[in-house]
Order: sequence, then C-alpha cells, then structure tokens
Amino acid sequence: MKYRIEGRLFNVCSGKVPCPCWLGEDQDGGTCESVLAWRIDAGTIGGIDVSGRTIALSIHIPGHALKGQWKAVVYVDDQSTPEQQAAILKVWTGQLGGAIAELAALIGEVIAVERAPIEFAVVEGRGTLTIGQDVAAELAPFQGATDRTSALHDTVLSTIPGSAAFVGKADHFWRDNRRHGLSKVDLEDHNAIQGVFAFEA
Repeated sequence: MKYRIEGRLFNVCSGKVPCPCWLGEDQDGGTCESVLAWRIDAGTIGGIDVSGRTIALSIHIPGHALKGQWKAVVYVDDQSTPEQQAAILKVWTGQLGGAIAELAALIGEVIAVERAPIEFAVVEGRGTLTIGQDVAAELAPFQGATDRTSALHDTVLSTIPGSAAFVGKADHFWRDNRRHGLSKVDLEDHNAIQGVFAFEA
C-alpha cells in the first residue's frame, strides 16, 4: 500500500447553494472561484506519518468543472516537514494514484506551491478555514427536520467518493490571490460543503 489517509474536507466557492458542480451542472455565471482544503486527521504516505497536516487549493474553474483546465494555487501546511510536504504533494498531484488522482487530472495549471499557516476547524458543516493572509471563510450547515445536518449523497462530482457531503452556507468567503493572477473574492451566503474522506492506494 502506497498510502492510507483519512480526515475532513472543506469546500467553499462562488456558486449559489447548493453548488451546481457537485450535481454535474454548469456553474453559476459560467465560472467558479473556489477553495478546497483537506485536513489529514490520521494516516501515512510511503511510511511517512502525515497526521495533523493540511493541504489546500485556491482554484479558478473556467467552465464546466468536469472539463478540467482548472488553475490552482497549492498551499501546504507550514508545520509540515520537508518529507511530509513531498509525500502530500505526491498524493495530491496524482502520482500515487487512487481517487484523488481523478481530481488532480482536472487541474490544467499549478500557478504556485506555497507553505502557509492553515487553520482548519470544520466539523459536520460548521467552522472556519484560514490560509495565511490569503483566505478566510466561515460556514454553518443547513439543518433538516430532524435537526441533523443536511447532506448530499452519491453526487456526480465529489472529492470524497462514497462519503456524504454536509451542505452549508459560507457566512463569509474572502480570498485574495491577485498576486497569482486569480481574482479577489469577497462574498456572503454562498456555497460551502464539508465532509470526511478516506483515501488509499
């Protein structure tokens, strides 16, 4: 086994609620500005323990999400050792295969890879994400009639195959990647999704 990791994913974007990309539909407005973050709660990659580390992508999606050609800025937790960072990047660039390689294939251009302080505090659709001075988002989940968090299952596009995605709303989503050639985002009450993942290959 090359790797086995599990943890939590957070996705916030410029789309309305729920995000049409997850349902295989065109984005609101034709393009999408998004941030995806994965908190690895436990796991190893090539024998290297990566528990407690986080990787995030700040993305511009130029058209239908499944057509690819995404532009991405990659952020790696600045608490990662050089060995941990190299291992994590091997997984998220698709070099080690598995479900995450399908996501990596959608990225047409990696604009930059940076180390940054990443604060990931999201559980069952509620919490916050900050990435250095570039990204800040806060979300709250939708609640069903039974007071359970509303969730999506078996969606067309999912970065957490086989896992339910908790549907939420970002009270605030702020991103400034203008130095990387991506647009600034400052939105309220747009899409936010959180879930858990377990990847292995």
